[in-house]
Amino acid sequence: MESLELELFWKNKKVFITGHTGFKGSWLCLWLSQLGAKVYGYALEPPTNPSLFQLANISNSLEKSYIKDIRDKNALFTAIQEAKPEIIFHLAAQPLVRDSYQNPVDTYEINVNGTINLLESIRKTNSVSSFLNVTTDKVYENKEWVWSYRENEPLGGYDPYSNSKACSELVTSSYRSSYFNPLQHKKHGVGIATARAGNVIGGGDFATDRLIPDIIRSIVNKEKVFIRNPNSIRPWQHVLEPLSGYMILAQKLYEDGAEYSDSFNFGPTDGDTKTVVEIVNQFKAVCKAKNLWNVEYEIVQGEHPHEANYLKLDISKARNKLGWDPQWSLDIALKKIIEWTEAWEKGNNVQDVCLRQIQEYEG
Repeated sequence: MESLELELFWKNKKVFITGHTGFKGSWLCLWLSQLGAKVYGYALEPPTNPSLFQLANISNSLEKSYIKDIRDKNALFTAIQEAKPEIIFHLAAQPLVRDSYQNPVDTYEINVNGTINLLESIRKTNSVSSFLNVTTDKVYENKEWVWSYRENEPLGGYDPYSNSKACSELVTSSYRSSYFNPLQHKKHGVGIATARAGNVIGGGDFATDRLIPDIIRSIVNKEKVFIRNPNSIRPWQHVLEPLSGYMILAQKLYEDGAEYSDSFNFGPTDGDTKTVVEIVNQFKAVCKAKNLWNVEYEIVQGEHPHEANYLKLDISKARNKLGWDPQWSLDIALKKIIEWTEAWEKGNNVQDVCLRQIQEYEG
């Protein structure tokens, strides 16, 4: 992704991002703002403390930050009417599997009704040309098979989080067929797609019950990291990987909504689809090679809430239709996370670190 090419498209585009105070949303806000886009955010307060949103002063990069609930349809509609965005990225979600077992009703209300509220607002807003609903790799009906899931596989979801995101996919598909049909694109002018990404990792993620943040907390607290499901296989990728895919797809929807209104997987190459324990050991090895922290872990025995054991994504469609391809290997991704964490620990300017990594990714 060439920076100049990106700037030519994104400069002065009015972009609305739900979930902008979260980990992925913060990185996306910073990247788009750096490219000259006029970014508006809509979300609750940052979900963690510390948070990347606060550490990197993301609010200073925004035209306006609406600290509101996606479930409040009137507040959401008012914000979109004020912003008059051309492009919308929908990242607001209850994103944690284990939390969804504890709070299933909230999970469905946020992930399903929030999507409905947003699509209803788009129906009543003339400025929008491109809408991307960011879901997850977990939307598929997981059959624990060894090959990768393609976009035309059946949707499902065992746990409330995964199922709620599959429901969000179905809601988006229904609205696309009913109100924003690609065959009638010349009439309504709105391109709508969904993006299914793998396990996203990167500097600034402080969420609970996620592997890399758990490792970082263990380093900060000088404790062992406790891991569950050590043999579960996931498609790990640096946060800039799917974000680059989202940006490409959103641009394609803006330029040719009829052609790109569909679902797309964004994941790593097969070689970077690894087990939890392999990730921990690889992280540990990088730290040791850099003479940094000593990472020790312990596998937690006993029963845990159900999570899929095997999950891989087929990214052929994104490669062939969007020209998107992973840029950073897992080894590079882990090194970037360690570099970010080291800079944060030393009190360096976090926004500068993020912008430097974005620039490195753009090449």
